[in-house]
Order: sequence, then C-alpha cells, then structure tokens
Amino acid sequence: MTAHLPEPTPRPVPSGELRASHDDREAVVEQLRDAAAEGRIDLDELDSRLEQALTSKTYGELAVLTADLPQPPSLAVENLPPLVLKGGMYGASRGPGRWEAPGHVIAHAGVGGVSLDFTRVECRLAEVVVEAFGETSGVTIVIPDSWATDTTGMDPGFGGLKDKTTPDRLPGTPLIRLTGSGGMAGVVIRHPNKRERRKLDGNATQS
Repeated sequence: MTAHLPEPTPRPVPSGELRASHDDREAVVEQLRDAAAEGRIDLDELDSRLEQALTSKTYGELAVLTADLPQPPSLAVENLPPLVLKGGMYGASRGPGRWEAPGHVIAHAGVGGVSLDFTRVECRLAEVVVEAFGETSGVTIVIPDSWATDTTGMDPGFGGLKDKTTPDRLPGTPLIRLTGSGGMAGVVIRHPNKRERRKLDGNATQS
C-alpha cells in the first residue's frame, strides 16, 4: 500500500516579490520627480529611474529606485489628532477604503469589536503607533504585505496577541508600533487574507 505524502505547504511570497499596481508605480514616479526638483538626482538619472519605475513589476524593483532618497513625512499628517475608535455595542471600523492615517490610533474594542484596515491607507509617516485594547470583543488590524510591526510594547492580557505578519518591510513603508492590552478577547494583527487580496486586486484593476 502506497503511503500518501502530505502536499507541500505553499511558500509565502516575500513582500519584495509581490506585484506592484499602477498606483504604486505612480507614487514612485512622483517621489523621483520631487527628488530631481530638490537637486537630489540629476536629469539623466531621473530619466533612467523613471523608465525603470514605469516598467517595474514588483515592490522590490520599485524599492531599489528610492532606497537612497529620504522619506519626508507629511506635515499635515503629523499634525492630525489621534484617531480614536470605540467599538461600543455595535462595533467600529476604519478602512479598507482610502483614508489618511495619523501618527497615533487608539482602538477600544468594547462589546462590538474594532476592525482597523491599513491596506489602502494614505501614509508617509515613518511609523504609526496603534494603541489597541481587546476588551470584550477584540481588535483586528490588517496591514499591507510590505509593512512590518513591532509588538514588544503590547501586553497580551488574557485574550492574547496573535501576530500573523511577516518581518519583511520595504524601505519607505511605515512601521506599526503596537501597544495596549489584549484584554479578554485579544488583538490580532495580520496581512490581508485571500478574500481581501482579491478585492484589493479588483480595486487596483479598476483604478
């Protein structure tokens, strides 16, 4: 009798190998033009990098083009007050549509829970502090594949902390610094699941 070997688990795709969208390429093009206007790169180098940006297929190829350029934070975003989400009885969420992230987000799950989705967020900050309190129903945080998180300041509490993110982080992307407490229900931070990825891919195709 032939034993059936278990099927190999699919290897997670490194964030640098993920396919870039039109919006990703346009963001790099804008950053390169700003760098040329500031005198950081000359016109010949600008032309060369623009050509590479417009033909880049992955996040990794794009990251190389801006790795030696500073990532200036948006002053308007720096001055935004903290975003406070309270789950209350019926829950609260922010995202997955486009929204502008401040440097500090506070999420109290309450009875209804809180969902925080950064996958289509506008953010040029070096890091965002997310203060999450799992309380009765828990907090779920979704971040792009190219972002990373630091959970060392988080108290898992009774409900625990589930960090399902990868350590891969592309240059110029924010770090999510997670603090707070898991409470009774816990806190989950992860990258998009299959259903969310399909929706993101559909939005990218339509844009």
